[in-house]
Amino acid sequence: MAQMRDETGLDKNAANFVALTPLSHLKRASYIFPDRLAVAYGTQHRKTYAEYHARVSALASALSRAGVQPGDVVATLLPNIPAHCEAHFAVPATGAVLNAINTRLDIETIRYIFEHGEAKMALVDTEFLPSVEAAIAAMDGKGPQIIEVADPSHGHPATGRYPEYEAFLAGGDAAFKWIMPQDEWESLALNYTSGTTGRPKGVVYHHRGAYLMTMGTVVSWQLTLRPVYLTIVPLFHCNGWNHTWMMPLLGGTIVCCRNVTAKAVYDAIADEGVTHFGGAPIVLNTLVNCEDDDRRGFDHTVQVFTAGAPPPAATLAAIEPLGFNVTQVYGLTETYGHVTECLWRSRWDERPSEERYAIKARTGVLMPMMDEAVVLDPDTMAPVPHDGQTQGEIMIRGHTVMKGYLKNPEATAEAFKGGFFHSGDLAIQHPDTYLQIMDRSKDIIISGGENISSVEVEGVLASHPAVSLCAVVAKPDDKWGEVPCAFVELKPRATASEEELIAFARTKLAGFKTPKKVVFQELPKTSTGKIQKFELRTIAKTL
Repeated sequence: MAQMRDETGLDKNAANFVALTPLSHLKRASYIFPDRLAVAYGTQHRKTYAEYHARVSALASALSRAGVQPGDVVATLLPNIPAHCEAHFAVPATGAVLNAINTRLDIETIRYIFEHGEAKMALVDTEFLPSVEAAIAAMDGKGPQIIEVADPSHGHPATGRYPEYEAFLAGGDAAFKWIMPQDEWESLALNYTSGTTGRPKGVVYHHRGAYLMTMGTVVSWQLTLRPVYLTIVPLFHCNGWNHTWMMPLLGGTIVCCRNVTAKAVYDAIADEGVTHFGGAPIVLNTLVNCEDDDRRGFDHTVQVFTAGAPPPAATLAAIEPLGFNVTQVYGLTETYGHVTECLWRSRWDERPSEERYAIKARTGVLMPMMDEAVVLDPDTMAPVPHDGQTQGEIMIRGHTVMKGYLKNPEATAEAFKGGFFHSGDLAIQHPDTYLQIMDRSKDIIISGGENISSVEVEGVLASHPAVSLCAVVAKPDDKWGEVPCAFVELKPRATASEEELIAFARTKLAGFKTPKKVVFQELPKTSTGKIQKFELRTIAKTL
């Protein structure tokens, strides 16, 4: 470490070195924005920052009194409701680690996560109690203590079988002194991967990474004071991309959205003045293709981060005239969420519309809290040419890369091999350094020795006026090994035949890239809107 020759007396101390943590944002907001609306959930829950801080403190106190100690894990199975926002601050304010669990998981996976993460307590929405109870029963009753979070305004009154959240919180002390991290490398959150290829892995976040994610997002999203943010990204997905931790930094308002529908989104924009939200491309499709009765007018532009899959150019072309400015971002659970953005350049303004929207769908360039996001040859770790053609793997390093996988040093070492986090995503890099994802390595289709990007084929099919959603996977073929097979959801009242879509694709794609089979069905999706291609691959094998 470089130092001056004499640094006597220049050591770190309590005055000049404080561990970075997103908890500091809410502490600061409580006295800078005490009367500002912090959290809104319909008409029944509207709390200022002073009230939000007091409730978080009371919850932290109640958790401590119930036996939660620093280093313990507290799980949640909650939708995007106020209690989940409060838990994001209150759990780490006890020194514990927050484990926000996907509410759509099966009983066995919930059991595994409880057991693997060693959750001591779980905050559970009434709607999800049956799954949680079954999971704990499979643990011979050795699972976490349940605190029930009722939501009677949405048809989920308390069962009475467990301590209820509001009563539990009322038993806490609003003057509780938060336990702040002494080392910013201390664990803040535990998030489990989707586990589509085996047991889910526990991704561990530290306070430093979450703090720097909030700061970097402010810069990238060009946020100013008092934005109004709608919680569409589930808080169990990369902790809502860390946006809930970020909002107090700006005195912003969090508008909770339990059920993501077009009507709920349009109502929130019109009634609450929502200015920002994040979501998968499926959310954009929902807003474009909804019934006219679900739409509401608004007179401002809503800024949207979209991720999970590159948004088709057709979707971007349809949604932006409705009042939404969409920015493509990219990241993974292992990177706390988004780490690259398609930063727009003014020189692209005059390009033809189809070309502009194709650029907007690029994966982009690294965000401010990152050190590198590059495309490398996974075997040699050498950079691929920036020619917009040569494929490699996206490799990442920076402040918001996970600590590692809980209790899995082998997987951690493999993920960090060569000094980068290996994303598993195949991409190209353009001459202007912008990345463009081509596929997950497991989703690439190899037909007759030729690599076919499912993303490219999906983009073409999505531009057909009848197509709402589509996914392309490999279908086994005796001659070619694999051929593209498309699964398609049509827009309401729209019609199209298999022959029509194949012919349409053939006008825009090379023959070997054209789907050889089109199946019309509802696409299986995760709770975050990602299409579950592993299920479609299973179906394709039977066709």
